[in-house]
Amino acid sequence: MVSLLRKLVPPSEYRKLLGAVVVIAANAGGAWTPIGDVTTTMLWIHGQISTLPTMTGLFVPSVVSLAVPLALMSFSSEVDDKGQNTDDVLASEQMAPRGQLVFAVGIGDLVFVPVFKSLTGLPPYLGILFGLGVLWILTDAIHYGESERQRLKVPQALSRIDTQGALFFLGILLSVSSLEAAGLLKEVANYLDAHIPSSELIASAIRVVSAIIDNVPLVAAAMGMYDLSAYPQDSQFWQLIAFCAGTGGSMLIIGSAAGVALMGMEKINFFWYLRKVSGFALAGYGAGIAAYLATQNLHFSPTTIANIPFISGT
Repeated sequence: MVSLLRKLVPPSEYRKLLGAVVVIAANAGGAWTPIGDVTTTMLWIHGQISTLPTMTGLFVPSVVSLAVPLALMSFSSEVDDKGQNTDDVLASEQMAPRGQLVFAVGIGDLVFVPVFKSLTGLPPYLGILFGLGVLWILTDAIHYGESERQRLKVPQALSRIDTQGALFFLGILLSVSSLEAAGLLKEVANYLDAHIPSSELIASAIRVVSAIIDNVPLVAAAMGMYDLSAYPQDSQFWQLIAFCAGTGGSMLIIGSAAGVALMGMEKINFFWYLRKVSGFALAGYGAGIAAYLATQNLHFSPTTIANIPFISGT
């Protein structure tokens, strides 16, 4: 998304703000689906959350946590800055029909992963590998005999994978697993239970820490601290962990992979983000938590919305 912004908007303070909105949107959007973020995927694979309850329970809070910062930032003086006319850019860079086909199949493969797991009971990574195989066959077929378009095939795309990033996450998870095996995470969990009486407050505390430390190790630690016997699948605790860890990463630019990517691509200063964006992200997080607690206490979700007579048409 930041790469797209760089094509549409010239370098300016306005583009930096738009990049910050992308970070908030990426973290909020990743919280309400099992495949939307590394943290929610981890919780989904290990059984702490399931697909439909997570989507119905966290959709409204995620939208609120984006809408509130966006509304507040729209009153900022920097948004009066104007970017270039994007119509000419879009007109000159229309996606080719074959590109549209590959894009549609790729999105379909991602959406198919939860369905694959539900139908077969196999681990989600096998669904991803199956989708990759479909894309591999498709790109080989549509670019067969075109030597100048070899870079558009899956093997060439795989060669550009961020291996260092994958190894970084692997190292984090190995470290957290070592702490769990040593029993240290259980001791932390017992300490939190003794000093913090509410699971909501524990999840909120994790959110605060996730603004400083990447949310992946925090969620991995929470999974090692509490098992399903303490908090069953789809309980408020696990849903709040998924929501808080994701949206909490927007508080500081170093709190999420999206923020770190933005900082590197746009050369954004840590303190610029702190002054210009962190307050808005905090307001969105607070509003999202309030929306979540309200919907849970009222048993209110998108499913119940559809059952309201004047909406359902009955």
